[in-house]
Amino acid sequence: MTVTIYDVAREARVSMATVSRVVNGNQNVKPETRDKVNEVIKKLNYRPNAVARGLASKKTTTVGVIIPDISNVYYSQLARGLEDIATMYKYHSIISNSDNDPEKAKEIFNNLLSKQVDGIIFLGGTLDDELEKLIETSSVPVVVSGTSDDDHSIASVNIDYKQAAKEVTEHLIETGAKQFAFVGGNNSEKAEADVLEGLQEVLQQHQLSLDDNLKFTGKETYKDGLNAFETISQFKPDAILSISDEQAIGIVHAALDADVKIPENLQVVSFNNTRLVEMVRPQLSSVIQPLYDIGAVGMRLLTKYMNNEDITESNVILPYRIEYRGTTR
Repeated sequence: MTVTIYDVAREARVSMATVSRVVNGNQNVKPETRDKVNEVIKKLNYRPNAVARGLASKKTTTVGVIIPDISNVYYSQLARGLEDIATMYKYHSIISNSDNDPEKAKEIFNNLLSKQVDGIIFLGGTLDDELEKLIETSSVPVVVSGTSDDDHSIASVNIDYKQAAKEVTEHLIETGAKQFAFVGGNNSEKAEADVLEGLQEVLQQHQLSLDDNLKFTGKETYKDGLNAFETISQFKPDAILSISDEQAIGIVHAALDADVKIPENLQVVSFNNTRLVEMVRPQLSSVIQPLYDIGAVGMRLLTKYMNNEDITESNVILPYRIEYRGTTR
């Protein structure tokens, strides 16, 4: 049978209010009484009911985490940063996988609210209009990391994807690239749009253009990278910007299988810089996002909102850098 606070109070011969004070760390308890209650808690293997405690304190010290694809290395690295900061501030996380399905994300969002979480954080993902409205009218604070809404009205943590894309494109043009392709992913339409915009702005400045046949959007998987190369290779691109490391590795492998020399005839740059970029040969050139920090800063921002701390910046832009490895000249 489940051990209740009443059982602990009866065994320790104290009131339930005293047990509650001990469990919640209230210092207004005599040391000998606290020791006796803790001994009984250990003896009976008592586990406080977080929801019940939350109803009393109006806090459950839990946060909801919504991830588009929990199997993707990119999101697991974001989650690691988030989890470390959550632990530091004594919060527990409930992690849910949305499959980047807006309908599923909305269902998860409402379920998390019903569990009395103190806040919710989105790690990437696409925010449609209905989801944005849910967030804006939420009864608890919400932060998005690795994505954002169009007008930046929702608290967020990101890098400047557009500027990163502009720098990459300039470099590739300087090394001789003229026919560009773009491989996007639907796990974050905003990041994809920003990268595409930066790419096209620089191409226009150099009197170049991006043919519609050289645009591909998939699910940010290795298989989609293979499919992307098969689709666009007939148009002979000499440089490809890929939003995802997994897709980019698929592109590289498909190109090598087709006897396309990398980087001599085709240059490839990705935008995640997960640990996968150094596992492929040649090693993948990539925009280095501070993945751990994006998750960690997002969680810290959420704790500030949950604890009514001062917020100096609700839309945080973290620095990035670019490392050109074996897939670029």
